[in-house]
Amino acid sequence: MVPFFPEWIQSTDLSILEWIQIHLVNPFCDGFFSLVTHLGDGGILWILLAVGMLFFKKTRKTGLMMGTALVLGLIFGNGVLKNLFQRVRPYDLENTLVQVPIIAKPGDWSFPSGHTLASFEAATVLMIRNKRFGIPALILAVLIAFSRLYLYVHFPSDVLAGALLGVLLGFLGVFIVGKIAKKVDKELK
Repeated sequence: MVPFFPEWIQSTDLSILEWIQIHLVNPFCDGFFSLVTHLGDGGILWILLAVGMLFFKKTRKTGLMMGTALVLGLIFGNGVLKNLFQRVRPYDLENTLVQVPIIAKPGDWSFPSGHTLASFEAATVLMIRNKRFGIPALILAVLIAFSRLYLYVHFPSDVLAGALLGVLLGFLGVFIVGKIAKKVDKELK
């Protein structure tokens, strides 16, 4: 265990994961959450959505904001924090309920959850820019985040950190692109 995660966090995380395994796991949910979690693989869904928005003038700025947030998440979440903390996955610990998850074992570190990070970045941008699309995106982000716990590939603190960082970087993406757009508009006039 990395020293950044005190025993009380680790034990609380494991208690929550064990509760999920004992009370919620069933064949239907196995299939459902396996499908849901794959929607977040590599942030591809959110990347495609951001790129698709770039093709329409009405959504171009939102696509840029989402893309900016996703790049920031890739740099800070997956590039910096995962390598700084180097937290092992729950299934890699001894004496846990699940030693082999029902999906393929992820090949990187656990903290923070990249699936959750990307999902909350995109959902935050969409909530700020257009609640009609933001609300379904937020629901999907929550489902993807929970799927990471259900499938025993992340600790709750990984998912919580991913969600919080995702919201922060979503706001930052909106702020950065908004500032640049104002400057460009001003210079073009």
